[in-house]
Parts: sequence; C-alpha cells; structure tokens
Amino acid sequence: MNVNKLAVFAWALVMVLVVGPRVETTVESAGSEQAKFFPVSVWYSGGKARAPMLEPVNTGSAAAWSEDLRKIKGLGFNTIRTWVEWNTGEPREGEYHLENLDLLLKLAEQAGLKVMVQVYVDSAPEWVGAKYPDGRYAAQDGQPIPAQAAPGYCFDHAGVRDAILNFYREVARHAEESPAFYGWDLWSEPAALNWARVGYKAEPMFCYCPSSIARFRAWLQQKYGSLDRLNEAWHRTFTDWRQVEPPRYGTILTYADFMDWRVFYGEKLAQDLKARNDAVKQVDAGHVTMSHAPNPSPLVRTLADPYDPTDDYLMKDSVDLFGTSFYPKLTAQEHNWTLERRVLAMDLTASITGGRGFVVGELQSGYGIHGTTVGSPVTASDLEMWTWGMVSRGARAINYYAFYPMNAGYESGGYGMINLDGSLTERSRHAGEIAKEISANADLLLDAKPEPAEAAVVFSPLAPLVGGYDEEGSRTAMHQAVAGYHRMFFERNLRLDVLSARELGQDHLERYRLVIVPYPLMLTEEEANALRAYAEGGGHLFVEARPGWVDERGHAQIRVPGFGWDQMLGLREKQVTPGKEFAVRWGTATFKAMTFAEQFEAEGASAQAVATLEDGTPVAYESKTGKGSAIVFGSFAGHENYREPVKMHPLGDILANWAGLSRPQLDAPPLVELREMKAPQGRVVFLFNHGDKAARVQFARELEKPAKAVREIATGATVPADGSHLRITAEVPPGSVGVYRIDY
Repeated sequence: MNVNKLAVFAWALVMVLVVGPRVETTVESAGSEQAKFFPVSVWYSGGKARAPMLEPVNTGSAAAWSEDLRKIKGLGFNTIRTWVEWNTGEPREGEYHLENLDLLLKLAEQAGLKVMVQVYVDSAPEWVGAKYPDGRYAAQDGQPIPAQAAPGYCFDHAGVRDAILNFYREVARHAEESPAFYGWDLWSEPAALNWARVGYKAEPMFCYCPSSIARFRAWLQQKYGSLDRLNEAWHRTFTDWRQVEPPRYGTILTYADFMDWRVFYGEKLAQDLKARNDAVKQVDAGHVTMSHAPNPSPLVRTLADPYDPTDDYLMKDSVDLFGTSFYPKLTAQEHNWTLERRVLAMDLTASITGGRGFVVGELQSGYGIHGTTVGSPVTASDLEMWTWGMVSRGARAINYYAFYPMNAGYESGGYGMINLDGSLTERSRHAGEIAKEISANADLLLDAKPEPAEAAVVFSPLAPLVGGYDEEGSRTAMHQAVAGYHRMFFERNLRLDVLSARELGQDHLERYRLVIVPYPLMLTEEEANALRAYAEGGGHLFVEARPGWVDERGHAQIRVPGFGWDQMLGLREKQVTPGKEFAVRWGTATFKAMTFAEQFEAEGASAQAVATLEDGTPVAYESKTGKGSAIVFGSFAGHENYREPVKMHPLGDILANWAGLSRPQLDAPPLVELREMKAPQGRVVFLFNHGDKAARVQFARELEKPAKAVREIATGATVPADGSHLRITAEVPPGSVGVYRIDY
C-alpha cells in the first residue's frame, strides 16, 4: 500500500470511528423527566452580551443574572438557552474557562429554570492557528483564509477536529451533572463556512484545504472503488489518487465531478454534526442533542450553494432532534416573508425531520437590524401565530432569539424580546403567557403528532445541480416548484408533505393517495423505481416535464421519460418547445405553465390525453399502471405558481379530486388555517386566523373515541362534548389562533 492510499485508508477509518452509525436516539429515550417537559426558552447567557460573546464574570454577576432569571421565570418561560464559545472557553490549549456556564447553571437551578447549552466552535482561539497553520479554510485558489475569530478552522484537519471534539467533551463534563441542565444544541446553523462571507474572492467555494481534498478522495475511493471506475465517471485519465482533486470551475465535457463534490459536501456536513454528537454522548449519554439549520432550508439552501451545501434530510439523522431558525422579518420590510412562505417553512421543517418532532433553535422575537437597515416590528400577534404554528406541526422545543437585543456588531439593537435597559415589552408578556399554556398542556402536546397528510411532493436535493458548476437557472427551480405546489394545497387546508428523493421507499410512499414529482429533470434509478412501484401499487403519481432527462451523473437517457417510465406511461417525448409561458386547458379549467411545452408520442392505447395547449396539442396524459394511475404533464406548473401565484389555482382541485383526497369539514373565510394533532389520549385542533378581521369558524369531525372534555386552552372556554362527534363554532380574532384540547 503506497503512502497516498495509506492516508486515504486512514482517513476513512478515522471517520468510521468518529462518526459511527446514524443516531437512533429519541427525546423520550434521553431521560424520562425530559419526555414530558416541553422547553420554551429565551436566549440568555448572563448579562447583555450577544451570542457567541460572553460577559465577563465579576462580583456583581450573580446578583444581576439572578434578577434577569427571576424576570424570565416570572414571564412564564421554563428554560433559558445559554452558550459557550471555544474562543473564550479555551484561550490556551487545555486551559478551560467555563465560569459563565458554571455560574448560570447554578443560578438557573435556584430559579427553577432548565438550561439548554449552545456550543460555538466557529469562533476559534488563536492557539489553534499557531499549532495547526495548515488547518485554515481555503477557497478554489488554495490560499488559506484568515481565521479572524470566525470562521475559524477547518474540521477536516485531524488536529483541529480533535481539538474541537475535546472542547465538546470538556463542556459536557461541566454541564451534565447539573440538575438544571436539559440538553445540547451542538451546531448553530451548520454550513461549509459559518459567519463569514469572503468578499475579496470571486465566487468562493469551500473547502479546498489539503485535509478537505484528502477527505474527498477517501469518499471517492469508497464510492467508486478504483481509479478506473472514477476515470470512466469523470471522463479523466488519473493514474494516481494524488492527482484527484475537486473541480474548481466548470467545463463543457461532464459535470459528474461537480455532482460528486457537492454531494460529498452535503454528506460530510452531516458526518461532522454526528461527530460532535458522538463526542458529547461519550461523556453525557442521558441528555438530548439538537442542532438547527438557518431560516430554514432547503427553502433557501441547496447542494450547489458555495457556503451552505447541506442536505438537511441527512442532517436530521446526526442528532436526537434537528430543526430550524425562523426569522420571517429578518431585515428590510420588503423582505418580510409572505404567509405562504411562513407556512411552507414550518411544513418543510416538519417534513425534513420525518414527523419525529423538531426544535425551533431560533425564533425571531424582535425587529431585525443589519447595519442601517431596520426591519418591521415583531408584534405579540406575530409571536402567537409563529409559536403555535410550529407547535401544531410537531415542535418539541421553542427558543426565542433573544431575551436582550444585540449589544454589538451590525445587528446592534435588534432581535430582542425586551429592551436593552431591561424593561419588558407587550410581546415578551404575551410570549410568556404562551409559554405557560404550552407547559400546562405538555402532557398532550408531546404525545401528539400532526394529522397525517394524504399528499406529498418530492424534493430532489440533486436537481439543483442539473447543468453543473456554471448553471444558475436550475439552482432554485426545484425549491420554487415545491413552493408553488404547496401553495395550492395550503389554500385548501390540505396538508402536503415534502419528501426527499433520496429517502423514497415503499413504506414512505404507500401512505399517500397522491405523490407529485416537480422539476423531475434528474432522477436516480432508485428514485424512479420507487415511484414506479408506488403507482403500480395503487397510488396516484403526477409528474412534470421531461422526467429522467438525465441521471445523477448528468448523462442523458436514451428515451424520455427515462428509466423505463416510457413503458409505464405508454408514451415517449417527441419534441420540446422552450418558452416563458404556456396556456394550458384542463377540462373547463385554464392556467399557465412555464419553461417547456413537451409533446409526446403515444405508444399504444394506454395513455389518454387530459390537457392541451391553446392550439389543441396534448400536453398531459394519464396512464393506468398496475393498480394505480400516473399523469405526466409536459410543462412546469409549480414553478409558475411560485413566480406568478394564482389564488386557488385550479390544478389543486384537479389533483385533489383525481386522487380522492379527504376534505376537512371546515366552514371559514379563506385566510383561516386548520391544523390538527392526535395522540392516543386526545386531540388538539388549531384554528389560525391570518386575516385582518375576526373570522367566524365552524369545524366538525368524527373522533377516534368519545370526548370527555373539549376546552380552548387560552380562554378556558369549554365546548360541549358530544360523544365521538366534535363540533367547534368560534369567532377567532384577527392575527390570532384558537387552540382546542380534546381529552378522551
């Protein structure tokens, strides 16, 4: 074995030992006390320092911090979320300073509060760079990036990695014995490069340091097994693994190298989070581990992103609970999220985490600031709608960011729940009341899961890579297509799960009456086979234009639809006409689609035209297949409904009726949203009024068991129990939610 192969083998062995198998721990198994505790917290580190900085401990700290904790407890919160940072926590190698954490744990116990600990290692101490000068990040040109406190140093470097994991273990030793300690957030908003934008380099991508390149080579060797197979895939003539490097720019030949590089990085980040998890679990196996993605993904992130190439469907398996940040009013008013984006973000978070519950790592509690850009005020109503919106989708922890406004940096003055002088606000009082309501009903909320969806849309993490390094148009098309379809179903109060194309299986799909596959230009054989089996098994499969045009290597299929779908559908692609918009007629309904108008050639009598273009050319066909049915639509309707939204888009009804989806017995104005959760011992019904006027609402359904009691938890108003028949008649104020608890 030559030196290079030995290095590759050693790296692979290290990752097996460090990363290990996927996490299977659940919150319930992390301690019986935690199983019935629903943490609702504010970010607070002792004093007014903003994360990740810490206020120095002095003789007056205990008294001042105790007063803040008394205020937090008095508002109604049951938890604080504090943090430690590597920079001040280990200023010299092996010399740990965790006095802030130790004092806060002690004071929180006295105040009757639990503590979550956020660990920051992106702000790194200077000794790391002095000891490991080859541990800095590098962009495509290979030049090291100054650490500058953040982004710190590359986790792929063995020395840096060991130092980071040692810090995690030391923090665990301090925290795990405290009765006040609840659990961990091991990585805030994971990314390839945290807290930095290297503006002096053109389109930088990370990381190209020697350690990252070595790790990529090890990944490739595991995937391909030999240089011959790699050469075939990449169209190269390597004779030694030392010649293999990640792509730094695009070429006209193939983008299989770029695909591999980005897929590797998504998997690498999930492994990096798992390594942090395992380090903490070595010391503290009894407390829940968490992490949260930024604001949230995959709505705004993609494997093609140079800074944030994460696949959060993978990240969720690295910790006990994964989740998201949530900042609907992050900066300028024109960037405020629409209602449709807010609910999509919530549903995405629930879908990413597979229905097992999630954590809201950061929920915006004050107006945003970015330099001189000031965001819209965050109101008490906002916090009510955002908090209960997350709870209704399966949140298992809510963390408001932050108690005090930011006291430093370009966010100074922003994001606080109270004022910097310590005075309370209306929204802080209201959020505290919500926290009390959640705690008082934790017994049911923690056992309850959202009502299962009957429809799903497939999100492909690979599709944004279609076209390779230089392609821009496809990088957000998948996200926008999913958003466009989600809007159609949200308007009708029909739930829509978002599934990862890399997790499809019969057990995933058979629960759905309808599966939508938008922007299906790139399919894998495994994905294609799973979807085909779903349709043949009795499902309703709806797929947009050019399914399986290319495979995961970027290689064109001989026939389109690809992967044998031409036989399943009984037709093949005849011609593709590009265009900005196309008018579609489907029965008596008309709507627009975009990008492609695909014409088909029927092969046999199984495919029947169901929609046409303006000139009468068929653009959609339905085919019976096995016990089920499939429709191929030769254009992109989801993407168009994102770009130019249509109120109550007719395709929503077409698909819902075709698949026979159940409709809720809801009589309410258009901006009323219904959500339901169910548990063995009862149910929870949420009625959100997103409108600006009071809404008269009537809702009815059959229950699994006769109800013993029905109560609106905020007002205490009761609803007469009528056996197993539930009927709620209510007037929901504008910008408010009615939460009804049904006990069996």
